[in-house]
Amino acid sequence: MNIPAATSMGRCPVPSVGAGAAAAPHGCPVSARAAAFNPFDPAYMQDPGDYLRWAREEEPVFFSPQLGYWVVTRYEDVKAVFRDNLLFSPSVALEKITPASPQVLQILQGYGFAMNRTMVNEDEPDHMERRRLLTDAFLPERLVTLEPMVRSLARKTMDRFIDKGRADLVAEMFYEIPLNIALKFLGVPDEGAEQLRQFAVAHTLNTWGRPTPEEQLAIAHNVGRFWQTAQGILDTMRANPDGEGWMYETIRQHLRHPDVVPESYLRSMMMAILAAAHETTSNATANAFHTLLTHRNAWEDICTNPALIPNAVEECLRVAGSIIAWRRVATADAVVGGVQIPQGGKILMVQASANFDPRHFENPDEVDVFRESAVEHLTFGYGAHQCMGKNIGRLQMRVFLEEFVRRLPHMRLVAGQKVDYLSNTSFRGPSALWVEWEPAQNPERRQGSQGLSAPPSFYIGPPAKDSITRTLVLHDKQPEGEGLWRLVFADPQGRALPAWSAGAHVDVVAGGFRRKYSLCGSAEDRSHLQVVVQREERGRGGSLHFCDVLQPGDSVQLAGPKNLFRLDESAERYLLIAAGIGITPMLAMADRLQRLGKPYTLHYAGRSRAQMALLARLERDHGDHLRLYVKDQGQRMDLHALLASVGMQDRVYACGPDRLIDELEALGAHWPAGVLHYEHFSGEGSGLQPEKEHSFVAELQDSQVRVTVPRDRTLLQALQAAGFDVPCDCGEGLCGTCEVAVVEGEIDHRDKVLSKSERATHRRMLACCSRAVGDKIVLAL
Repeated sequence: MNIPAATSMGRCPVPSVGAGAAAAPHGCPVSARAAAFNPFDPAYMQDPGDYLRWAREEEPVFFSPQLGYWVVTRYEDVKAVFRDNLLFSPSVALEKITPASPQVLQILQGYGFAMNRTMVNEDEPDHMERRRLLTDAFLPERLVTLEPMVRSLARKTMDRFIDKGRADLVAEMFYEIPLNIALKFLGVPDEGAEQLRQFAVAHTLNTWGRPTPEEQLAIAHNVGRFWQTAQGILDTMRANPDGEGWMYETIRQHLRHPDVVPESYLRSMMMAILAAAHETTSNATANAFHTLLTHRNAWEDICTNPALIPNAVEECLRVAGSIIAWRRVATADAVVGGVQIPQGGKILMVQASANFDPRHFENPDEVDVFRESAVEHLTFGYGAHQCMGKNIGRLQMRVFLEEFVRRLPHMRLVAGQKVDYLSNTSFRGPSALWVEWEPAQNPERRQGSQGLSAPPSFYIGPPAKDSITRTLVLHDKQPEGEGLWRLVFADPQGRALPAWSAGAHVDVVAGGFRRKYSLCGSAEDRSHLQVVVQREERGRGGSLHFCDVLQPGDSVQLAGPKNLFRLDESAERYLLIAAGIGITPMLAMADRLQRLGKPYTLHYAGRSRAQMALLARLERDHGDHLRLYVKDQGQRMDLHALLASVGMQDRVYACGPDRLIDELEALGAHWPAGVLHYEHFSGEGSGLQPEKEHSFVAELQDSQVRVTVPRDRTLLQALQAAGFDVPCDCGEGLCGTCEVAVVEGEIDHRDKVLSKSERATHRRMLACCSRAVGDKIVLAL
């Protein structure tokens, strides 16, 4: 299990460098690459994830002398900082990253500029008190009413250029519609759109850019005019506060609760929201279209199967989100990713780097619209300050993609165009995006508008799990022993399949069944994915269908790969322990350790050689490291003896039945955290039984929200229905994806992930299956 980054022991990330090198505020030396980090280098904006690849691999937390900020680049570390908004205050989120000169301050004062706190840079308790009053408009059931208007605007706008064969999507659509939707949502008149665009650019450069001294003066005038324009709009709205829109509701809450929503907040938020409400969506949409059209297979996948569009949106937000970095400041001495950060240390969390962290995402460099974990990206932030408007952006991106794949599936990027971005630390979107197509090939010309496929039914929320599958064929099927079949899958068009790492699994979907199986072929073979299925006569029917019915040439759906049983490659020695079909992930791990040249021993127990899968390959490829325990030959695995010499630098990985895992847990109870890792076969006993359950309340401490969990719903279902993005994979308590932190309350643990010691603390639970013992539980959400 991962230890929260902010509580690990601190250390200097760079023990020593050459004489004369810069030092961080706490005295640690600064490496040459950290000293050279420059987010205003065009290469950063072109591909921030790749620009910081070196940091993710070598120095995940470093001090940047050029910025005066600590830069955090790995997924778990970024998430840990987001999560703790008391230790890591958001108060610097809107601070000018390039300090204003006296001349600039004088210009701004001349316009009456008085920007203060907004929702994004407020500390507790003010932040949550205000957020609670102002969140109703962002609930899914309210936002879904915007969909018809977005779709109508998209169609009318496309009508203007669909027969031209060429368009700049940013100028002709992706800026205009998000701005109109934002103004409608806010209740603001839509005059002066072009001026608002210029003001938003000035606000971005003023806050997150590094303009020259001369540029700062011109920008200051635009920012000042933006402030005055926003105040004029606000004053007009306040004169008649009965209008419709979020800003009108904010004004009314100010009148009801002036202590919670003071006038200074109204005035600051009016300017901030006019920029934020549309710029991020406009940029994210343009980034998504550029990403999908650059990776043509992904574009063709969503044209063929539009049900993939919600997940394609999430994958594009992961790969090319519009919010690439955010800021915090340490309120006390802290440790992030093992690195000491002193009180007052400013932090730049680069979500665009975290979203490419291979420790969290399988094959992160690939654009994969079938990626189940795409929704776990950090582009919208995490925790109490997660972007309130995230679902407005998702809604518009989905509608735009649905309309384009219906009407212009043959569209392509104009070759040779240079894609430029506004230089700043935190927001990314192209200034133009040119596309072209042959109007004669437009589906509505060939089929008429009646021949176009209807858009799917619309909903607000994470992508539907059942829609995120790729169509493969069963390429080969071979017996692997009594009741065991090795299934080999391939792409029907011969395309390369996703890369995967040791411990990864896929979901096989066919005949109305969906089952998870660990991958056990060669990770270097990108043409095939292999699993072994154990035929269970008294099972739930899935294995019988896969073993008895499926034949080579049949089509199946596969989800994944996804890795929730990841191999820690930093240990000195490895013990791999498998029983029965649990050998499949262990074989993949043995293959990987062999390639790394790491010392390992693979212990494999089974009833008989005839019932032990993959035995021939194990003996061929890992014979010197393999120890077999065959029950009908009188051999028994003595776990006590095997584990007697395990030390804190070793790692023990196991997969098998509950009794094996229980014995390992008991024998390893004294080991440090992180030595023992295991995976169960099934989640038997974790399911919901409404007739035996009781309802309870989940109090979300960070969000100051109470969610009722009825007896016929899981905690996960109740949280998602309330608009909280809690990810989930298995739904059976097997994978750990839906883990939530518990502040208070006793837990009825039903998962197969947490260890006995972890359960005893009552500080973590799996939302898909575990429940409260009493009437209430308090969660850190």
